[in-house]
Amino acid sequence: MMKWIFVICLKGILRQRNIAADHVTSLAAAESFLEKTAPPVIFLDNHLSDGLGVEYVRTIKSRFPYSKVIMITAHDTAHDRERAYREGVDFFISKPFNRDTILRTIENISLD
Repeated sequence: MMKWIFVICLKGILRQRNIAADHVTSLAAAESFLEKTAPPVIFLDNHLSDGLGVEYVRTIKSRFPYSKVIMITAHDTAHDRERAYREGVDFFISKPFNRDTILRTIENISLD
């Protein structure tokens, strides 16, 4: 249940900036979705039903080197952050997040 509230909240925040967003709730669904589209920004939860998002970052970056990956997790330790950045995430956001954190992150992304 919390996952859906999180997705709806994040989509609502992005919509305020006229950013269209799609969502999936598993790595398998992400794989299927990414076969059809190359999003410029990917918000990636670390703890998904079928695995860790951090283990999928290199796959995303190898296929879409210009996509920005923003890791979102409730498990925010120095080790988690270090691993996420080592794997290639561009930004790391801890849960619970707020609207300002998401909007600041979006503003910091350069979509050249």
